[in-house]
Amino acid sequence: MRICVVGSGGREHALAHVLRRHHDVVVTPGNPGIPYSVDTPPQEVAAELTVIGPEAPLVQGLADHLRADGRLVFGPGADGARLEGSKAWMKEVLVDAAVPTATHGVFTDEAKALEFLDTMGDLFVVKTDGLAAGKGVLVTTDRNEAVDAVRGYLSGNAFGDAGRRLVIEEGLTGPELSVLAVCDGYDAVALAPAQDFKRLGDNDVGPNTGGMGAYSPVPLATDDVIESLMDDAVRPTLAALRRRNIDYRGVLYCGLMFTPTGPKVLEYNVRFGDPETQVVLPRIVDDLGELLVSAAEGDLNGRTPTFDDGAAVTVVCAAEGYPTSPRIGDRIEGLDNSSSINGVTIFAAGVGERDGHLVTAGGRVLSVTGQGSDVAEARCRAYAAVGELAWPGMQVRTDVAESPTMTG
Repeated sequence: MRICVVGSGGREHALAHVLRRHHDVVVTPGNPGIPYSVDTPPQEVAAELTVIGPEAPLVQGLADHLRADGRLVFGPGADGARLEGSKAWMKEVLVDAAVPTATHGVFTDEAKALEFLDTMGDLFVVKTDGLAAGKGVLVTTDRNEAVDAVRGYLSGNAFGDAGRRLVIEEGLTGPELSVLAVCDGYDAVALAPAQDFKRLGDNDVGPNTGGMGAYSPVPLATDDVIESLMDDAVRPTLAALRRRNIDYRGVLYCGLMFTPTGPKVLEYNVRFGDPETQVVLPRIVDDLGELLVSAAEGDLNGRTPTFDDGAAVTVVCAAEGYPTSPRIGDRIEGLDNSSSINGVTIFAAGVGERDGHLVTAGGRVLSVTGQGSDVAEARCRAYAAVGELAWPGMQVRTDVAESPTMTG
């Protein structure tokens, strides 16, 4: 089967890498670090299945356009993609589905937003309503910082139109978990859980990013915990979408927190997570392509994916200045030595080419994934490979998966 993966980052590289175990795969537009990239619009790629990676084309309706042309697509239409395109609407769906989530309010007026902010205790969470490339979330104990965020978002100075409506939530505490659920419109099956690391620096300091690392499996995510999540959150959400005449076929990324009062959903994304994809999919034993086809056709038919007994750890190598103003154009050194380490795969994200050499071309440049018999071995391999890489100002967290129960 020929599969077209749409996107250009580490997530799409990982998707293609795993799908190529059983199928012919191309990535569009890809990047110079993904060897099977093609410079062809997805509408013009002949393929039996199209898998859409990033959130932006999903929100813009690419899946709808491809389906209208008779294509088989894994990825929700624009109606379902509103779960990520509008955090306010997502919260509306969660409430309708009776899914446990944080107390929240939605605002376009600064005075009302600041008044509500003062009811939220000592931990403040401010989010853009629209897409902000994973960076439109502020979590802080500093009220002044939260006030500045409210003003910056609503004015459009921080994230343009994405922030002119915002969501303020109560701050929750506890370990986090990421679960990717493959959905066929009616039912869903969970992939192996992962935990990611959102803050730029060690010990969860610094600004929020798109993700600086991840690991899988996660000790606290037992089979019973995952099945409860599916019953209490994912399946009720699909039912709530169906009540809105939305046929959701794609991945539902559930980010949740184990709070002292029980698990609560922090957010839904409508695509494979990044960098969670880089640790979850390499562990799959089955034919991923057949699973995605079943979901795209609207019938998972009882498929339950199997994962190996080992572990995977991904460490993201980011450019200087990320996440605000990443520096680009620096030559990436050490790729051959790094990728030759046993159990290591390097997924290219913000990568360009100049004079025949790969250079930095975005914020998160590479995802370095190590696999091993357990998290400790996978982590050791990932960091050994990271140690071979270099470019000016390269940023790396040194504590990814250091403690398999820490909050990411």
